[in-house]
Amino acid sequence: MTLNQDEREILRLITEASEPVAASDFFHIIYPPNFDVSVGEEHPDRVVWQAHQFDLYRAPIELWPDLVEVTDAGRAALT
Repeated sequence: MTLNQDEREILRLITEASEPVAASDFFHIIYPPNFDVSVGEEHPDRVVWQAHQFDLYRAPIELWPDLVEVTDAGRAALT
C-alpha cells in the first residue's frame, strides 16, 4: 500500500490515539486555519484551506470507515 503525505499523517495520528477516533478529528491539526475567522467565505486563504479539508475527507473515505482502529497492515505501511 502506497500512502500519500496526508494519508500517512492521518494514519500516524490515528495510530497514536488511545481510543477509536474519527479521522476528521485530526484535519485541523494537519491543516490548521491560517486566516482570521472574520474573513469572508471567498477570501483566498479560506478557499485554499477549504480545499485542503475536502482533500483530507477524500483520503480516509477511500481507505477505511470514519471510526477506525489501525490494523497491522496500516502499521506496516508506516514503516
